[in-house]
Amino acid sequence: MIGAVVLHGLTGSTQSVAGLAGALAAAGFEVEAPMLPGHGTSPEDLARHGWADWVAAAEASYALVAARCDRVVAVGLSMGGALAAGIAAAHPEVAGLAVVNPLVDPPAPAFRSALEGFLAAGEPFLPGVGSDIADPDAREVAYDRLPIAALLSMSLGLEDLLPRLAGVRCPVLVLSSRHDHVVPSVSGDVLADAVTGPVERVWLERSFHVATLDLDRDELERRVVEFATRTTSNW
Repeated sequence: MIGAVVLHGLTGSTQSVAGLAGALAAAGFEVEAPMLPGHGTSPEDLARHGWADWVAAAEASYALVAARCDRVVAVGLSMGGALAAGIAAAHPEVAGLAVVNPLVDPPAPAFRSALEGFLAAGEPFLPGVGSDIADPDAREVAYDRLPIAALLSMSLGLEDLLPRLAGVRCPVLVLSSRHDHVVPSVSGDVLADAVTGPVERVWLERSFHVATLDLDRDELERRVVEFATRTTSNW
């Protein structure tokens, strides 16, 4: 059997990756697409969770799939891409890593200092970053506020992840939107340069950050399914 773990981004939900997870399931994959801790509830709940919680949830989902399947791919959107990369780095048996507008480039120390200043001043939230979508008929289910504590936790987690990306030796598919207003495409460059496995880069010309719900979603799903099928068939 073949399987896939599909992970959503910070402040989003499984709704943002449901179509991609469904496409993989339709292609014969056993799929786990967990709601990450603090998501699908409230911004206040998310503020009480952090990187260690999200890594643990991603690892638990991988363990469930790996127990049932011979070959597994890790898939993620935005922060979910970082979590998926962490799975691939920790488990050399992972067959492939597919990420959509991955957030793996740690924010600059000055940015983190500014966030800490907001918290010290009693301002726990920033405006939300969800629904960066070009398609006027599409909408992401995401929080309208971004907890600074969660963002800081993720930033520190990315610092820890970055040197471990060299442990990703499986094939990697990076799908990047030309016009992403949330995560600069350089983050995809950082991932592509850091891993040691072969990298395929695909540019999405019509979509913004949440490309899984955007105008290129059909092409995106086709590319990911084809990649996942190819890598899990490569014994």
